[in-house]
Amino acid sequence: MLRIESFVLLPSYQTNTWLVWDDESKDALFFDPAAIGREPLEFIQKHDLKVQAIVLTHGHGDHIGGLAYFKNQLDAPVLIHEADAEMLLDNKKNLSEYIGMPLDLPAADRVLQDGDIITFGAHQAKVIHTPGHTKGSIGVLIDKFLISGDTLFEMSIGRTDFPGGSYEEIMHSIKTKLFILAEDTIVFPGHGPSTSIGMEKLNNPFVR
Repeated sequence: MLRIESFVLLPSYQTNTWLVWDDESKDALFFDPAAIGREPLEFIQKHDLKVQAIVLTHGHGDHIGGLAYFKNQLDAPVLIHEADAEMLLDNKKNLSEYIGMPLDLPAADRVLQDGDIITFGAHQAKVIHTPGHTKGSIGVLIDKFLISGDTLFEMSIGRTDFPGGSYEEIMHSIKTKLFILAEDTIVFPGHGPSTSIGMEKLNNPFVR
């Protein structure tokens, strides 16, 4: 059975760091380590989980601040879409230089493309390229769970005024790649509470 847990490691930005795992194999994926923190490591150890990959939904500093720390602690490969991979090595592009937290990060171990599959346990995580917030933003669909990054939120959408952002692209991504998913798909966004595809199709004021 698929399980999910959230950690808010960067309270000032309310960034969600997600841990998704298969409770039979104990294989897990770790998404968007926003900052250094012991809580996820203690949880992983307590539940005897094996993190197969650290997956980044995009390359902004508030989602990758803890990357070097967690890569070292978990000894897991770093995955990010090819269009955002350079953001890990450029603090102007990942914006960390501008928010007062310049980063020293490892390069990606694997760059992702639309449609790629990440396997863990008995589950397959499908990469959905959703440009708009950044060029390389992705959602990751695992059964009926969607890790949406900063593309789709409860009753909102991601900002498009940063470099690489595009309102036209994010709207196209949401309408043609996310809103075609089953309505009971649960959305776990980069910030804020979870929602569902059906709820957002009916009620999101930005995507009517």
